[in-house]
Amino acid sequence: MSILEMMNKETVIPERYKTMSVEEIEARVKEIKEKFGTRLYIPGHHYQKDEVIQFADDTGDSLKLAQLSANNNLAEYIVFCGVHFMAETADILTNENQKVLLPDMRAGCSMADMANIEQTEKSWVKLQELFGDTMLPLTYVNSTAAIKAFCGKHEGATVTSSNAKKMVKWALTQKERIFFLPDQHLGRNTAFDLGIPLEAMAVWDPDKEQLEYDGALKDIKVILWKGHCSVHEKFTVANIEQMRNDYPGINIIVHPECSHEVVQLADYAGSTNYIIDKLEEADPNSIWAVGTEMNLVKRLTKVHSDKQVLSLNPDMCPCLTMNRIDLPHLLWSLESIESGSPINQVTVEKEIAHDAVLAVNRMLERA
Repeated sequence: MSILEMMNKETVIPERYKTMSVEEIEARVKEIKEKFGTRLYIPGHHYQKDEVIQFADDTGDSLKLAQLSANNNLAEYIVFCGVHFMAETADILTNENQKVLLPDMRAGCSMADMANIEQTEKSWVKLQELFGDTMLPLTYVNSTAAIKAFCGKHEGATVTSSNAKKMVKWALTQKERIFFLPDQHLGRNTAFDLGIPLEAMAVWDPDKEQLEYDGALKDIKVILWKGHCSVHEKFTVANIEQMRNDYPGINIIVHPECSHEVVQLADYAGSTNYIIDKLEEADPNSIWAVGTEMNLVKRLTKVHSDKQVLSLNPDMCPCLTMNRIDLPHLLWSLESIESGSPINQVTVEKEIAHDAVLAVNRMLERA
C-alpha cells in the first residue's frame, strides 16, 4: 500500500487529544509505557521534537533505529517517531509478529518523495539505452521501500550518510558507473571526496526525462537523481560568509545533504552522528555554526552550554514533515494499542520487502 493510500485511510486525530494539557498527555504516555514494558518500543529520530524525544527508548539516525527495532525481539509494538520511510525500513527488518506504527501518517520526507518507483523504472530504461549494462543503482536510505527494492533487484544497495563513501567505492568495483538516488547533493559530495571530478558527474532530471550534462557520455562515472533535502538545501554560501564575518574563528559543520558549494566552504561535513560526536569532542568556549535540522541544533545548544552553538541559517525552520509527530499524536498511537485497535500501522508488501532487504543487507555486509 502506498503512503497516499495509507494517508487516505487514516482517521483524523480525535479532538480530545488537542484539548488535553501537556501534563495530562505526558502522564498518560508514561502510564502506557509502564503498562506495556518491553512489549512497547519507541525509537526517536534525532530530528524529532524534544516533547517526543523525552519518551524515546533510543535515539539515533534512521538506519540505526531500524536496526535496533529489528534486534528488539521483545517488542510487539514499535511506535516509530520519525517519518514514513523510516517506519517502512523498520517493518522490512522486523519480524512478522511485530507491528510498526507511525503516530502521524503525514510525517513524510520531501526528498524520498522526489523519487517514485514509476519514474525510477522509466528512467532506468532510458539510461540503459544510453549506457547499457554499465550502471549500479545506489539509494540513500532516505527513500521509499519501493526504491530500495528497485536497487536490490538490480544488484545495488542502500547507503547512509555515514557509509556513503564506502558504498560508492564498492559500487564502482562492480560496475563502470553508479546511478545515485534520490539526493544529488549527498551523491555529488561523496563522489567528489573520493576523487571523482564534477566533470564526470551528470544529473538525471526525471520530470524532463533527460540528462543534464555537457560532455561526452563515456566520461560519466556518476549519474545523480535530481532530488534534494528541502531543509539542507536552504543553507547557503551567504550564510557561511555571514557567520565568518560575525564570529571570527567560528567552526562551521554541515551535513553532506547540503549543496556542494556549502560543503566545500565548511570546516567539517558529515552525518548526523558525526556532527553530534564532533560537538561532543569540541573544546569548551569554541563557537560552532551547524548546518542541519533545527530541532537537533537546538538540542545541541542545550547539551553543550559550555560552547556557543548556532544554526548556520538563523532563519531556518524545523523540518515540517518531521515535526508532524507531537505529543497528542504519540498518545493517540499508544492509546490505540492499549485499546487493542492499533492505528497507522506501516506495512511493506512481501515482494517489495524481499528485494529491499537485499539492498539493505548488501550495505550491512560492508558496514
